[in-house]
Amino acid sequence: MTHSYSLESDYPSPSRRQFLNFLTGTVVAVTAGAALYPMTQFFLPISETSEDGGQLAKDQLGNPIPAGQLLALAPGSRALVAGLEGEPTYLTVTEDGSLDRMGIVDNCTHLGCTFPWNPTDQQFQCPCHGSLYDSRGQVVRGPAPLPLKLTRVEVKEGAIWLYPWTELDPRTGQRPWWS
Repeated sequence: MTHSYSLESDYPSPSRRQFLNFLTGTVVAVTAGAALYPMTQFFLPISETSEDGGQLAKDQLGNPIPAGQLLALAPGSRALVAGLEGEPTYLTVTEDGSLDRMGIVDNCTHLGCTFPWNPTDQQFQCPCHGSLYDSRGQVVRGPAPLPLKLTRVEVKEGAIWLYPWTELDPRTGQRPWWS
């Protein structure tokens, strides 16, 4: 018994036109994907969060700030960074040249205004309704009802990490009002 084998299959081979259409479609899809990928990465927020809930301190452009950049400032200097969830947060260089473990969130507890640090008066001064806070964020004069929110600051491997403040507020000795 002899078997005859045929090279023909049950499926017709694609025509030259179908092959060129497939090839053109593939090239267009790859090119569009290569062009769109960087654009989507630009618009998606970059999550630089640690496993334990910390976030890198960033500048106003969203770039992580190296610890050395702030530690090069004079003792007593304050730097405003984008902190947890983008909240403006003041970091302080201590007298021993390290960063204070307390970051002070720059949102007035009266109506949420942001405000500058006044180095001459050594106070945070809210221009909206006149609230004043001392260097640790404690209310000196209202109408602000509560001290400023704190974040925990750590320097690890040359990076500044900010964490939610969960322990007792060292200014009041009580549970933080924001947690």
